[in-house]
Amino acid sequence: MISIGVAFSWTATALLSELGSKRMGNLTLNVLRMALALLFSVALFWFVTGSPLPYPLSLFTLHSSLFTSEALASPIPWMLLSGLVGYVIGDFCLFQCYILIGSRYGQLFMTLAPLAAAALAWVSLGQQMTSMGIVAMFVTLAGIAISVLGRGSHHRLSLKLPVGGVLFAIAAAVCQGVGLVLSKIGMDHYAPGALPAWLVPFSANFLRCLVGLVGFSVMLLMREGLAPLRHALHDRKGLAVATATTIFGPFVGVGFSLMAVQYTSAGIASTLMALTPIIIILPSYWLFRQPITWRAVAGAVISVVGVSLFFLE
Repeated sequence: MISIGVAFSWTATALLSELGSKRMGNLTLNVLRMALALLFSVALFWFVTGSPLPYPLSLFTLHSSLFTSEALASPIPWMLLSGLVGYVIGDFCLFQCYILIGSRYGQLFMTLAPLAAAALAWVSLGQQMTSMGIVAMFVTLAGIAISVLGRGSHHRLSLKLPVGGVLFAIAAAVCQGVGLVLSKIGMDHYAPGALPAWLVPFSANFLRCLVGLVGFSVMLLMREGLAPLRHALHDRKGLAVATATTIFGPFVGVGFSLMAVQYTSAGIASTLMALTPIIIILPSYWLFRQPITWRAVAGAVISVVGVSLFFLE
């Protein structure tokens, strides 16, 4: 149930992210999202625990978790690595593909994320990958192909989308799957009873957002300077979009996606969260007037069915 709710949340954040990225730029929007997510998280921790910082974060634990022989036994390095892969690299690629090919097609390619999550979980966590995996992979790829391929010159197939946008979308999907598994490993290292179970994902995501804020800030400073950020801070409509994107994305959406991973395998959670390409079809038509064709609907349904088959026992 949590994963299905996340699918709707990610539909909202995908549409809002497309609007925000085109309005203020990929890096500027992501800096605002990470900063707002940290502020929301601090307010949550302060209200629930009386401390603005989540367990186990402090200067002492940060040093001991990163620079001692027991580093891998702490959740901190795993969550920081997850933030680097899932946010800094993954979300940069995802938002860039939104600009180039739109959120609807971007979310279609995100059905590849569960395959990446399952493959890494199989290697690192020992989670079983069934014999349906190869079949499911071909079904998922077939669904994507139906949506993005069309007739070209001389009746040959051609890609209907910019190649750069497709490559960014594939990279984003792989990073999301890998980042989810790294988060699962990190949350498994939290000391039992140290936090209420429902708060562990938000604590874990706080660490991911820290890396995201630093990473995106450095990228923005190196590529564009601070001028776009100063302009965005005076853009009321842009800030409203960034705030809504943060609530549905890195705060509620990602927090609950990590919560879903607590209660089931990373692959199954990713499967249910992969319903977004179907849910997004109607809203993308209303907002961006993207035509609804039988190929788009069939491709989205087939790719989600493929993801489901991947975890069929």
